[in-house]
Amino acid sequence: MLFALRVAFRYLLANRVQTGLLIGGVALSVIVFVFITALIKGLAIFLTVQTTGQISHVDLEPPRRVAAVQNDDDRFAAQPVSTFQRQQILGWQQVVQQSERLQHVVAVVPEITGNGFLVRGAAVAPIALQGVDPSQIDAIIPISSYIIDGSSDLSSGGLVIGADLADDLGLKAGVPVLLRSDRGVERLIPITGIFRAGLANLDRRVAYLSLATARPLADLPNGVTSIAIRLDDPEKSFQVAEQLQAQLPLKVTAWQEKNRNLEEALEAQNRTGIFIQAFAMVAIMISIASALLLTSVRRRSEIGIMRSFGISRSFVASVFIFQGVIIGFLASLLGAAIGYRLCLFLVERFVAPDGSPLLPIAPTEGGYVLVITLTIAGSALATILPARAAARLDPVEAIQQ
Repeated sequence: MLFALRVAFRYLLANRVQTGLLIGGVALSVIVFVFITALIKGLAIFLTVQTTGQISHVDLEPPRRVAAVQNDDDRFAAQPVSTFQRQQILGWQQVVQQSERLQHVVAVVPEITGNGFLVRGAAVAPIALQGVDPSQIDAIIPISSYIIDGSSDLSSGGLVIGADLADDLGLKAGVPVLLRSDRGVERLIPITGIFRAGLANLDRRVAYLSLATARPLADLPNGVTSIAIRLDDPEKSFQVAEQLQAQLPLKVTAWQEKNRNLEEALEAQNRTGIFIQAFAMVAIMISIASALLLTSVRRRSEIGIMRSFGISRSFVASVFIFQGVIIGFLASLLGAAIGYRLCLFLVERFVAPDGSPLLPIAPTEGGYVLVITLTIAGSALATILPARAAARLDPVEAIQQ
C-alpha cells in the first residue's frame, strides 16, 4: 500500500500543471458548495430570526368550547364554537409558574386580547387590543426600542399605539382618545407612546395597554385570554409545546404551526440547495474521472511494464484510487478554506448603514465536514472507471503501443 501511494504521488507530481488544474477545478466546485450551503443556511436563519423576533414561540389558549346542538338527529355533524361567554384562562398564575420552570423558557406573558375601535371626532379606526403587564411590554416584541414619541410606560393607564394608526387619527403622545371595546365598554384613554416597528399590521392595528386597564374593557375581572411564551431557542418550540400539552388542559400551539408558509418555503429552499450541492459533486467526479482516464491512456506503456514484472491488477487499480483520494483531500481542504474566507469577506464587506450584513450568509454553516467527506468519497468513486481500465490492460499490447 505504501509503495502504491508513492507511485500515486509520483504520477501526480510528474505533470504538476495538470494536477494543479485538476485540484483547482475540484476546489472551485467545493467553493460553490460551501457558498451555496452558507447562503441557504444563512437565509433560513435570517428569515427565522425575523419571524420569531416579532412573535411568541409558544401560545397557550383556552380549550375550544363547542356548543351543544339541540337536535338528536345525527345528520347535524357540525358543532359550532360557543361565543356566548368569553373564553379565558382562570388560575393563570399557576400556569405561568409551571411554564417558567421548563427548560428554554425565558419569558411567560399573560395577555388579555380583544378588538375595539379608537374614535376621534368623525374618524374611527379598528384596533387589536393587547393587554400586558407593564413590566413585560418588551418580553415578546421590543416595543420600547421602537418608540418615536412618548414612552412605553403603561403603568399610568395609557395606550401605546403604532405610528400608522396615530397618523390616521392625528394622535400624538399625551392626547386623549375614546376607546370602544368589542364588549361595548367605552373609556377616554391618553396616548402614552407611539412606536414604529416597520410592520404594517403592527404599526396600524395593534394597541398596547396594561392588564389593569384591559380588564374592564374586555369584561374579564379575573382571567386572561392567552399566555405567550418566549424561548431562548425558537427551534425548541415543539419540544416545549409537547411538555406543556401533557401538563395543562389548554390549547398549546408552537409558532411553526401558525407560520406554515415559512416552513414550506424553507423546506423548498433546502431542497433546491441539495440539488445544487449534488450538481457540484457530479462536477467533481466527472473532472477527476476524465483526468485519470487520460492518465491511464498516456501511461499505458508504464502500466504494461509494471504488469509484465508481475505487478497485480489490484496494485495498478490502487494507484489510481490513491490519486483520486489525494486530489479530493487536497482540493476539499483548499476549497473549504477559500469558501469560508469568501463568505466571511462578503459578510464583512457588504454591510448596511446600521452595521448589519446585506447578504444573509452564515460563514460557519458552510457544511465543511460534509463537503470534505463527500469530496473525498466522490473522488474515490470517480477513480473506479479509470482504475478498472488501467487494471485490465494487457501488458503485451500496452508495451507494443
